[in-house]
Amino acid sequence: MALLDVTRADDRHTSERLSAEPVIWLGTVRPDGRPHNVPVWFAWYDPMVLIFSMPKTAKVADLRLSPAVSLALDSADGGQDIVLAEGRAELIAGADRHPHFLAGKFREKYEQSMGAMSFDQWRSTFSQPLLVHVERIIAWTRTAAGVAYRVAP
Repeated sequence: MALLDVTRADDRHTSERLSAEPVIWLGTVRPDGRPHNVPVWFAWYDPMVLIFSMPKTAKVADLRLSPAVSLALDSADGGQDIVLAEGRAELIAGADRHPHFLAGKFREKYEQSMGAMSFDQWRSTFSQPLLVHVERIIAWTRTAAGVAYRVAP
């Protein structure tokens, strides 16, 4: 079930940013409890985010110990357009287990950024899919009346 109500202007704006922004910051929890934040490419389909990673990264090691994650878009509109999210990440163990429609969205979004490399070649390096099940979105959006704060759901 979707977290954002796209009939609302603020939620529609948040959803559009999550669909269009090229990078989101993924926050994981290190074994000693410290946060670990990295910029990643992603595909959004409410309430899921698909990320691909190299298998032997700190973020993947962190997720093996704790699935808790945070997501953050860079702020926009002079700091008055902020999107944060919280959720749980699942390390997908088989190529057939991730939502293929999201992989298609991912390919479409980043194919030009991969240059001469095909998506399949790129995926041979970034072979570990991470599926984030977003549980909560926190957003600040500029409106005619000022900045609106919203937590969904």
